[in-house]
Amino acid sequence: MGDARPSDPTMPTMRRLAEPRDIEAVYAIYSHAEVVPFLTYEPMPLTSFADVYAELLASGNFHVWQVDGAIAGFYRATRYPGRVRHVVLLGTLAVDQARHGQGVGRAMLLDAFARLQSEGVRRVELFAESDNTLALRFYERLGFVHEGTLRAFYKRAHEDHYVDEVVMGLLFEDPVRAA
Repeated sequence: MGDARPSDPTMPTMRRLAEPRDIEAVYAIYSHAEVVPFLTYEPMPLTSFADVYAELLASGNFHVWQVDGAIAGFYRATRYPGRVRHVVLLGTLAVDQARHGQGVGRAMLLDAFARLQSEGVRRVELFAESDNTLALRFYERLGFVHEGTLRAFYKRAHEDHYVDEVVMGLLFEDPVRAA
């Protein structure tokens, strides 16, 4: 059970690794018209998404966040190896549009940060499209700072221009070491 909760403290929440049975719920969030422009792949049917989902599952670091037993969001937290083992790349992050404004994303990420800190992570980084202003403001409120810009990095099939990608980072002040 996660420690951070959405704005309704009675709402039961939970983080867990995604499972094959979650594909339809994850696909519904991923393919929403307000979400898919900011994730890696162009819109696709569920049958094609199965390959993308299989890769997410195989990573062993793709988590779903449940509220009242339903999947309300998801994220992938990839830990780097070796000398940068203290760093996690956060990606494939989305919240069900029906749950926006309810504190779900904040609760999900605060729970992720607590878990990551307990595992010795000191830094979290992410990439976000420069035209995803809602997400950029959300990340800034969580303490992320703009660390750079990857110019003309992202291209949506239906647009004739490229979009810059913003690199953001968050440093934990005093990471809790795993036992």
